[in-house]
Amino acid sequence: MNYKTILEEIYKSVQPFAAKGKVADYIPELAKVNPDRFGICLNAIDGAVYSVGDSNERFSVQSISKVFTLAMALSVKGESLWARVGKEPSGTAFNSLVQLEVERGIPRNPFINAGAMVVADILLTSFDNPAERLLDFVRALCGSSDIRYNEQVARSERETAYLNAAIANLLKYHKNIECGVEEVLRLYLLACSLEMSCRELAKAFMAFANHREEFRYAGIELTRSQIKRMNAVMQTCGFYDEAGEFSYLVGLPGKSGVGGGIAAICPMRYSVAVWSPRLNSKGNSVMGMKALEELTTMTNESIF
Repeated sequence: MNYKTILEEIYKSVQPFAAKGKVADYIPELAKVNPDRFGICLNAIDGAVYSVGDSNERFSVQSISKVFTLAMALSVKGESLWARVGKEPSGTAFNSLVQLEVERGIPRNPFINAGAMVVADILLTSFDNPAERLLDFVRALCGSSDIRYNEQVARSERETAYLNAAIANLLKYHKNIECGVEEVLRLYLLACSLEMSCRELAKAFMAFANHREEFRYAGIELTRSQIKRMNAVMQTCGFYDEAGEFSYLVGLPGKSGVGGGIAAICPMRYSVAVWSPRLNSKGNSVMGMKALEELTTMTNESIF
């Protein structure tokens, strides 16, 4: 498969979508990002790397980090994790309070905000310094020792995190977080502020694409079965209430973030990351969605 040529064709084909959507301006720091950036990087299972555009520029991965925090929580809690957070698509916005109230504090899945806060609580009670452990884990996954949090982004999010604070308080009311609300919010928002490039994200997600390799990174271990189950949750829940559309158009497990990034995998074939900051009404990258739709169409490679 000539992935280099395919990525170059994709770069051209998505240009008509370049002005569609808008950046996540409800987070002040993200509103400052150049909306015209676009990068894509693909890691093939044989180790070859192909990229086009701004694939080396780091950006705020936001909810893509929820894949990493879920892996950490699953490694320490195993199947008991699912007693506190579900694994079903939400069908509502990623920051919905209504669904959480109706379902008595059990979030639908670990990729909506409420679910990720429960996961953050699990990390706080399982690791002495979960923020450092998360950094170590991500650095090991992508092979980059200088991955950092953007504290300015985390502060910017906390200053306007009224709805997230309400979610955390509702979880506390229903006794589904053990730690303090501020402590949970701090770790949750810090994880969202992780900055990575498409190249680093694609490398990090290769660990979830290659089921034959041992998953052991910075002390975090998962079985092959657990990796496959994580992929299943990414497939059904990785794109907020647009997960069905992504499955229909793209057909890959993956995770999006309101920083404009999307990371996805084609099991035993490749991992891919794309970044374009302009979002659709669901919070997913317009050009990123289109680029990955083109990728699976042109390669005839998806899980279906």
